[in-house]
Amino acid sequence: MGRDDGLVDPMEIDGLQQLQVEGPTAVPEGFNADYLRVYYGKLFPYGDFFKWLCYGNDGKHPGCDQSYVGRREFSFTLENDIYLRFQSFDSAAELESSIKEKCPFKIDIGPVYSVDPAKRHAYAQSGNNVFIPVERELIFDVDISDYDDVRYCCSGADVCLDCWPLMTITIKILDTSLRDDFGFNHILWVYSGRRGVHCWVCDSRARKLSNEQRAAIADYFRVYKGGENAVKKVSLAGPVLHPFLARSYTDVLESFFEDKLLLSQQLFASEERYQKILDLIPDENVASELHDKWQGNRRSSISKEDVNAARWKQLKLTLQSGKHKGLRRCVEEIVFSYTYPRLDMEVSKHMNHLLKAPFCIHPKTGRVCIPIDPSNCDDFDPTAVPTLSQLLGELNVAGFQADCENIWERTSLEKSISFFRTSFLQPLLKACKEELESAYNAKLQQSKSSLNW
Repeated sequence: MGRDDGLVDPMEIDGLQQLQVEGPTAVPEGFNADYLRVYYGKLFPYGDFFKWLCYGNDGKHPGCDQSYVGRREFSFTLENDIYLRFQSFDSAAELESSIKEKCPFKIDIGPVYSVDPAKRHAYAQSGNNVFIPVERELIFDVDISDYDDVRYCCSGADVCLDCWPLMTITIKILDTSLRDDFGFNHILWVYSGRRGVHCWVCDSRARKLSNEQRAAIADYFRVYKGGENAVKKVSLAGPVLHPFLARSYTDVLESFFEDKLLLSQQLFASEERYQKILDLIPDENVASELHDKWQGNRRSSISKEDVNAARWKQLKLTLQSGKHKGLRRCVEEIVFSYTYPRLDMEVSKHMNHLLKAPFCIHPKTGRVCIPIDPSNCDDFDPTAVPTLSQLLGELNVAGFQADCENIWERTSLEKSISFFRTSFLQPLLKACKEELESAYNAKLQQSKSSLNW
């Protein structure tokens, strides 16, 4: 059994019930505890999931820290919002039996603490306040609902193929910079199951960052600023753009704005919409001149050129003509305002933030939180992500009773689990093993040389 001293679960959870379903695949859409029990019983990839969080410390090498994974916090949210913090597990089998027994609607992963989080009270009573987070992946959380002022197709938690590319852009910009500017290699992108993406930077350098260092990295990415009421949320100061921003603009943002967003969101199609863009121009005379031109010119539908593209071209020509002082940077500011990643800064800054685990099921959509391949993120379709009921239908077809260990290979999860294993987990564990060995050898050398004294 997993060790936990959180709330005792008041729900009586009976054993894994077999879900009897009429017909070969007919599983009604939805999310419930019975469906979830089958998922946790047959499909959740406990082995790979736990191996990831061990970072090589589950091996036989004398350099392994056997206490490492047992100091990691897991948090379970059960049915009816029963919340269990500070769960900890020493083995994949322990984690598996706890998840199967408790059937959490959500699993969050916290930091690795200095001591086993389930025993934190014992340490506190000894008067020795040693319960502090010592390691945690560098994480980023981006939600499409934070873009509601620049998308007109959906709002709130809703998402469609017209606005999802805003998330694709986030992945491209952050992934490239984390690799090229910061030198990180082991980065896991995960679909949040509904309206956004999560990023886990898992290099040991990233896991050991202090809160101050995390805040500095988050700040490096922070361009979109200003509260609810600030009209202008992006100010690009200085004579030239920072190389990272210049690269983001020319490689990704400019073409995305002009070729996709302009049309998919019809950004200049109505006065209300283009006024939002004109408000970002600091020179009121220029803004009202363009406004009058567009208002008076209700373009005929016979015109070959799309109204959004035509008005954007006019705006660019006006701002970049050089006639108006201090407006050259304004075109870039508009593009950044509409397309640049909007991060939840607090999540990235603090080690003790919880983040939803990959391969959870989102209770509102029934979709699995599957990994996203950053090198093929243009192809990711949030509306085609496997749902719980779809997977159960596939299990039925595969032969529900078939107790084959890798039954997931016969479902739509196969692609996601294989990607997690081969593209993320294997290279990560190889690097962990090399680091463990070199740290251990360095220690040996050190003790040898101190003996020589």
